[in-house]
Amino acid sequence: MNLLQTVAAFLVALGTLVVIHELGHYLVARWCGVKVLRFSVGMGRVVWSRKIGPDQTEWAVSALPLGGYVKMLDARDQDVKDIPAADLPREFTRQNVWKRIAIVAAGPIANFLLAIVLFAGLYMVGIEEPATRIAAPGAQTPAALAGLDRDDVIRAVNGNAVAGWSELRWQLIEAVVASKDGEGARIEAERPGRGRFTFTVPAATLRAIDLDGDVPGELGFNIWLPAPVLGKVDPAGAGARAGLRGGDQVVAMDGKAVLDIGAFSAAIREAAARTVQLDVRRDGETMRVLVVPEAVAGKDGVTVGKIKVELLGRPDMIVVADGPFAAVAKAARKVWDTSVLTVRMIGRMIIGEVSWKNVTGPITIADYAGQSSRIGLASYLSFVAVVSISLGVMNLLPIPVLDGGHLLYYSLEVLTGRPVPERFGEIAQRLGVGLLVTLMALAVFNDVARLL
Repeated sequence: MNLLQTVAAFLVALGTLVVIHELGHYLVARWCGVKVLRFSVGMGRVVWSRKIGPDQTEWAVSALPLGGYVKMLDARDQDVKDIPAADLPREFTRQNVWKRIAIVAAGPIANFLLAIVLFAGLYMVGIEEPATRIAAPGAQTPAALAGLDRDDVIRAVNGNAVAGWSELRWQLIEAVVASKDGEGARIEAERPGRGRFTFTVPAATLRAIDLDGDVPGELGFNIWLPAPVLGKVDPAGAGARAGLRGGDQVVAMDGKAVLDIGAFSAAIREAAARTVQLDVRRDGETMRVLVVPEAVAGKDGVTVGKIKVELLGRPDMIVVADGPFAAVAKAARKVWDTSVLTVRMIGRMIIGEVSWKNVTGPITIADYAGQSSRIGLASYLSFVAVVSISLGVMNLLPIPVLDGGHLLYYSLEVLTGRPVPERFGEIAQRLGVGLLVTLMALAVFNDVARLL
């Protein structure tokens, strides 16, 4: 069932993004008076089609479900002699350069607009997510060295207010990327009884953070969790054999206080096949229990300890909601920030400051589509919005074959007053195809490496 859901979620997301992208090209082409011959979802051989409208535009579904295209009346694809005289004014290359720029740019712009609509809708409805209240920072992390403690609340990063954990994580990622330019992170926190205070994480510390990992966690920011209270206890597990019961609250392990679920889970995982001493509060009284976590092979091959008990409780949750105008403004800012961060990440990969392992392909995207759909509709729509932004940015890269390559040609035409030489365009197209094939091969390799 998970595989089917993953495939369905991926195809729905991809189909939506392709249709919106190509619809941008189609609508602006029609608005500019260009005749559209075919609108295809998918590439390769047409498996279904129907002609509609006064121009008898062919609406088609093609065999390969990756991408799509809008085929316009274009003298580069057929002999001008075969084009009826009445249609010549509607031929693409005969339009002025600004109309051609508008038609080509419309696809990526449509992706950005879709992301704004999705994010704005989510912001208006309200998104439930963990608050920025933190757990006790790990020893020697930047948060611990700055004096932060359990129950502190992060309010802003570099002057940008953060209401929920996703905003905090995003701002910290942006700070890590900006640290390559020598910028540190100014973080504002609030503590009950102390009020607000500010501290700075140096750029050198941020540069050491792995963008592929848990950025907030490496800085010492982990989601606040309640004290561990047991729910269901598996009768066949180590916990039941030690006498643990549902409703027990674990207060200490091997004489050290256990503050929350996260700390308790981590401690049990590290205690495989070793006797540990738990102080448990039951019916108002504290009792001592000895338990030996079973040694189990984890997904990464590392042996971990398990006692097979359910832990109750959840993070401190808030609902982040905005009015219509604030939601649209916030969504537009989110799309802009995400686009800028994507471009900066690409730049860092080119100069070798960020690993090329960050290049992902359809397998990883499908995996994330499935995971987000299982979490809930809000998570899935957020995922679609982020992928839509990525699609828009990637299509604007100045690579021949992509929209950005065509925009580069037309920009040169604006500057020089004449079109790019046809021979130059042919060579650039071949180089562009080679570059795209290389990037796709790298993306698939990274996808497979992640799975393995």
